[in-house]
Amino acid sequence: MTSDSQDWKWQFGLLTRPPALREPTMPAQSPLVIKLGGSLLSQPGWPQGITELLRALSAQSPESPALLVVGGGSVVEGLRQIDAAGPQPAELMHALAIEMMGITARLVATATGLPLVTAWPTAGGRGACLLDVPQWLAENQRLLRLPVGWEVTSDSIAACVAAAYGGKLLLVKSVPPPNLSASHNQLEALAAAGWVDSYFPTAAAGLPAISWAAPLEIHP
Repeated sequence: MTSDSQDWKWQFGLLTRPPALREPTMPAQSPLVIKLGGSLLSQPGWPQGITELLRALSAQSPESPALLVVGGGSVVEGLRQIDAAGPQPAELMHALAIEMMGITARLVATATGLPLVTAWPTAGGRGACLLDVPQWLAENQRLLRLPVGWEVTSDSIAACVAAAYGGKLLLVKSVPPPNLSASHNQLEALAAAGWVDSYFPTAAAGLPAISWAAPLEIHP
């Protein structure tokens, strides 16, 4: 059996929401924004993993369309290593990291057959599509609203996408979130633990719902 025929199973959970958002109101046809961690692209058989994820989500909420934001993964990690070895202008590294998200999005689109879009097609169908993040950020000066630096990653960018379209956010990562004390602010604690970036609590503060998913097991 080849790596492309691995059996992917997913686990899901809900992250704590701000008290004021316990009863969220969702706009009609707002998407579920799925932040797909780039580290998952290093797993054998990842295209099938994405397909199984979308199948599981569709079974849970058949009426919820999905908009995927793909992280930079090892491609952006290479930029981090270059910057660590010899610091480069923050604006340059920020722009290059976002460009790399466009590359990984095109890679996933080609491997899965999902359409690549520059904005949420509100008048379109109910299926899943991939967001070309560099193009999306270039419109309406969205890029200028983000801080410049490594404290902003695809986590925060996906949160900004969800906020722009009034959608829920699903963080899909290689590992589940760490167990945290209930007395902590959940998003701040996750940022302190490094599970999300440090800007994420600000970017995600107004979202109606935030959940997570991670591989449960992968059988070759």
